[in-house]
Amino acid sequence: MRRSHHALTTQAHAECGNCGELKRPHHVCAHCGHYDGREVVAAGKALRGAVRA
Repeated sequence: MRRSHHALTTQAHAECGNCGELKRPHHVCAHCGHYDGREVVAAGKALRGAVRA
């Protein structure tokens, strides 16, 4: 009973407006590099080292 609040919850996902892939809300799309209707990271580059603005 004491660990009843440790249940796993489902993560939210939204559809990218540019390519249609599923992505986390308020994150850059890992597939195409777009965020909020504009290209933030060039497509094909790794998003691991991307600087957050």
